[in-house]
Amino acid sequence: MTSVQPSPDPDHRLTLMTVHAHPDDEAVGTGGSMAKYAAEGRRVVLVTCTRGELGEIVVPELDTPENQRRLGELRAVELERAMEALGVTEWDSLGYRDSGMMGTPGNHDPRCFWQAPIDDAIGRLVWLVRRYRPDVMTTYNDFGGYGHPDHIRTHHVAVGAFSRAGDPAWYGHQLSPEHGGSGPTLEAGGVAPWAPSKLYEQAIPASVRTAIQEQFAAAGGRGLWSPPEDGTPDEIAEHEALMARLLVPDEVITTRIDVADYLDAKWEALRRHVTQISPDHPFVVFGIEGWRAFWSVESFVLRESRIPLSLPETDLFAGLR
Repeated sequence: MTSVQPSPDPDHRLTLMTVHAHPDDEAVGTGGSMAKYAAEGRRVVLVTCTRGELGEIVVPELDTPENQRRLGELRAVELERAMEALGVTEWDSLGYRDSGMMGTPGNHDPRCFWQAPIDDAIGRLVWLVRRYRPDVMTTYNDFGGYGHPDHIRTHHVAVGAFSRAGDPAWYGHQLSPEHGGSGPTLEAGGVAPWAPSKLYEQAIPASVRTAIQEQFAAAGGRGLWSPPEDGTPDEIAEHEALMARLLVPDEVITTRIDVADYLDAKWEALRRHVTQISPDHPFVVFGIEGWRAFWSVESFVLRESRIPLSLPETDLFAGLR
């Protein structure tokens, strides 16, 4: 099947769509890039696939039964505040329930993202792609970055939507009659096929992971990726296998975005996810100056492109400006 390439539109603003699993993921992985492009006048749209209802509340005084019950609502408010910090004014949701960590009971909830029929989930994102018309999309790799079921599912849904959104043979009921569909007319807010130009997977390069681990060790602490203390041989082996899946060699990185001027915004956005980020959280324990050492660049791997380009890149919109 062939995607319909979008026709030139003088009123179209170059648009970045970042697709994430839960509230707070956007600040960690792409917050600097989102703030940078929003400040430059590009359109930035966040899509969050779940509400994060099963996240851990890491601040003890906030970890109450009432807050656990309404965690989805709390995280929606946190997300709105984080978007304000990044200068992003448009965000949307696929509307699924958080699936919890791999191997937990939440994986079996029929309402959760992990259990959603894949074609239905892709269709939801296809509609948002056709509505917002992004030129560039970002997502995770096929391991979801660290093996969380919602992150893995986010990858597959984003890849599927990138492929299908420009093809009128998919989800024709969404399309306007002008484009052979049965949806509302364009004048009434209907949508047309739209093929984004580029799809990226966010990544933390191996050198950055190593540097962070070394700083934790120098401070006498345990890092994000330390092996389990007093682990059995099987547990150590399982941890080593996980680390191998997490590793993204530096030479695989295709695109590095300098976000040094936007680290304050990214830092503030992350801290506004107050139920998820405590003062001693590994992402913030070294303070904003520690962040400058590790997070002044956001890294990506270009997965697909429909336009000619030259690698490596320093701009997600390279070839489109």
